[in-house]
Amino acid sequence: MYPSSHNGGGHPKYAQGYAGGAMNIQPTQPYPSNSNTSAATRRWSTGLGHCCDDPANCLITCFCPCITFGQIAEIVNQGSVSCAASGVIYGLLGLTGLSCLYSCSYRSRLRGQYDLEEAPCEDCLVHFCCETCALCQEYRQLRNQGFDMGIGMSYVPLICCLFMYT
Repeated sequence: MYPSSHNGGGHPKYAQGYAGGAMNIQPTQPYPSNSNTSAATRRWSTGLGHCCDDPANCLITCFCPCITFGQIAEIVNQGSVSCAASGVIYGLLGLTGLSCLYSCSYRSRLRGQYDLEEAPCEDCLVHFCCETCALCQEYRQLRNQGFDMGIGMSYVPLICCLFMYT
């Protein structure tokens, strides 16, 4: 799953280095610079309604959003919480209808980590009204920043999806 040739012994999705005694975690490929954005915030790489830009992810997210959420959460948590654990928690919260509250907190963290604008509206409102589209947008954002979104997917138990639809 994780290549042994990776230096630093950490999670292969991240290039690790130490600056000033603190661990500096960056995506393996740098974020492409966009001269049309301000220094304070950047625009999302794709729009909220562009779910069909990645049809495979769109289908997975529609039928089993816990998989997509788990992948997003693992990267936002910088590998400290596994894809499977986040996916299961999301799936269980889906039984109560509160999964959008959990996932909106990750959208806020993602925006904070990558200085993304809060658009088209507040994070919790985006997830409450357009949960599937929001997860697809976050997935595409991380993929477009150079993260390998396939890593960790094999660890997400599909049983969480059964909870969502029983």
